[in-house]
Amino acid sequence: MKTVRLGVAGLGYWGPNIARNLAALDGVELLWCCDESVSVGRRLAPAFPTARFTTELDDLLDDGDLDAIALATPVLTHAALAERVLAAGKHCFVEKPLARSVLDAERVLAAAERAGRVLMVGHLLEYHPGVAKLKEIADSGELGDIHYIYSNRLNLGKLRADENALWSLGAHDVSVVLHLAQEEPVEVEAHGESYMRAGIEDVVFCFLRFESGRAAHLHLSWLDPHKERRFTVVGSRRMATFDDMALEGKVTVYDKGFDEEAGSYGEYITRSGDIWSPRVPNREPLKLECEHFVECVRTGATPVTDGLSGLRVVRVLERLQERLDASRLERGATV
Repeated sequence: MKTVRLGVAGLGYWGPNIARNLAALDGVELLWCCDESVSVGRRLAPAFPTARFTTELDDLLDDGDLDAIALATPVLTHAALAERVLAAGKHCFVEKPLARSVLDAERVLAAAERAGRVLMVGHLLEYHPGVAKLKEIADSGELGDIHYIYSNRLNLGKLRADENALWSLGAHDVSVVLHLAQEEPVEVEAHGESYMRAGIEDVVFCFLRFESGRAAHLHLSWLDPHKERRFTVVGSRRMATFDDMALEGKVTVYDKGFDEEAGSYGEYITRSGDIWSPRVPNREPLKLECEHFVECVRTGATPVTDGLSGLRVVRVLERLQERLDASRLERGATV
């Protein structure tokens, strides 16, 4: 098995988790850890004794032994740094979202094409065993025709100064909705409010309509008494949920719906049958994601969340942001 030599750039909130998982994989050597803060490097160095620490990304780019770099830097830097990594001939993992604009995302895809290197975007929930089981159930036809999908991603969470709830929280949910629907929306709408910081929406409501007739709704908030991370899929025969906060029964199928009444034409009655929870493997999604990236680097396979997948998510987020901006202007015009 070919040893894959990796570096991680960005050691803030999420980067150390990526470094931890990569370093623990068989056939992987974590050669470099990079962060602009010297103190961060000093604090983390004991946890990664085989890695060299630096404040300069160029040290990683210039290392001919390095196969790939994982980027966990601030969102606004993703596209530019990914282009540099790919131009240096390294495979690139970049945290979600791939970029803050469609044009930037397209430039990263072009860089990956020119370099002939793997580009993978860290849409973590697509590697979650619970989401995989929910998709398996939806694709099997067990739920019937899918009518609509909705998600709640709520918390009394950390307020951000550089991105709103749409880009911070919505990147997760948009990726899962597109993963489940297997199509991009033909219509989007978004409304939000900035209660805590002017101009930065801490609560956002999104609506998506698809050509198939399916619809989706996203409720995203840092300002909520509940901590929820839940997706619900409503079909013509049954319904199913994935609740990431549930300790047991993360995926639940509900035999609920409307059946046509046998003795009456055009009349429907409600049906409420069994409720069951299929087994979901208890594996860490981030470990599965890191394993997948390493295997793609090793074999040249296309990642599940490749550059095109990342571009689709950015395209939807950008359209939602445009509607969010428009709704703000409309409210300002009427006040």
